Amino acid sequence: MISVLLFEDNKNLRESLSLYLASTDGLWLSGAYADATDAVKLVKKYKPDVVLMDIQMPHLSGIEALIAIKTNNKETKVLMQTVFEDNDKIFAAICAGANGYILKNPKPETYVQAVKDVFNGGSHLSPVVATKVLRMFQNQFAEAEKTYIQLTKREQEVLKCMVKGMSYKMIADSCDISFNTVHSHVKNIYEKLHVNSASEAVVKALEWRLV
Repeated sequence: MISVLLFEDNKNLRESLSLYLASTDGLWLSGAYADATDAVKLVKKYKPDVVLMDIQMPHLSGIEALIAIKTNNKETKVLMQTVFEDNDKIFAAICAGANGYILKNPKPETYVQAVKDVFNGGSHLSPVVATKVLRMFQNQFAEAEKTYIQLTKREQEVLKCMVKGMSYKMIADSCDISFNTVHSHVKNIYEKLHVNSASEAVVKALEWRLV
């Protein structure tokens, strides 16, 4: 039996979801509340397996309640729910220790599946949210990767010439270096930028503002 504690300020949704959860085999609804002000006390009282927390709550936001719950008991599983696809809130909730993030859905079985996923050790994410999370982490990785690129002053000069569309011979004349030295610098640039062609190097240089 999975015990669930619900925090939802929307009265109609709270009541309908409460009825569905309470009547679902394998689930036990410990309680349903309109705000999360006493979330820590209620979690301590009921010891729920999963807390279903609305992110937009009066008095104390869902994320603030999540942080308070996790501070007092890291093992408590908290599933966040919202109608918003706000990147900042999604990221904040995940960083605060949310075990899942679900967009509010008219199908109550969606909540049940999410609760079961979290209870069984999974990290439930609605498809739309999962896509956003993936993009956020990909963007963060790209930013992190950018900080590790250390081009020498000469490599920056050569890359700037490449952006201008100059040939190896023109680059050699412009930088007052030999053709072979240009070739060597370009090879190093490719390795540092993780690219295989001049066009890819130029695109990355412009995208990451390396020149």
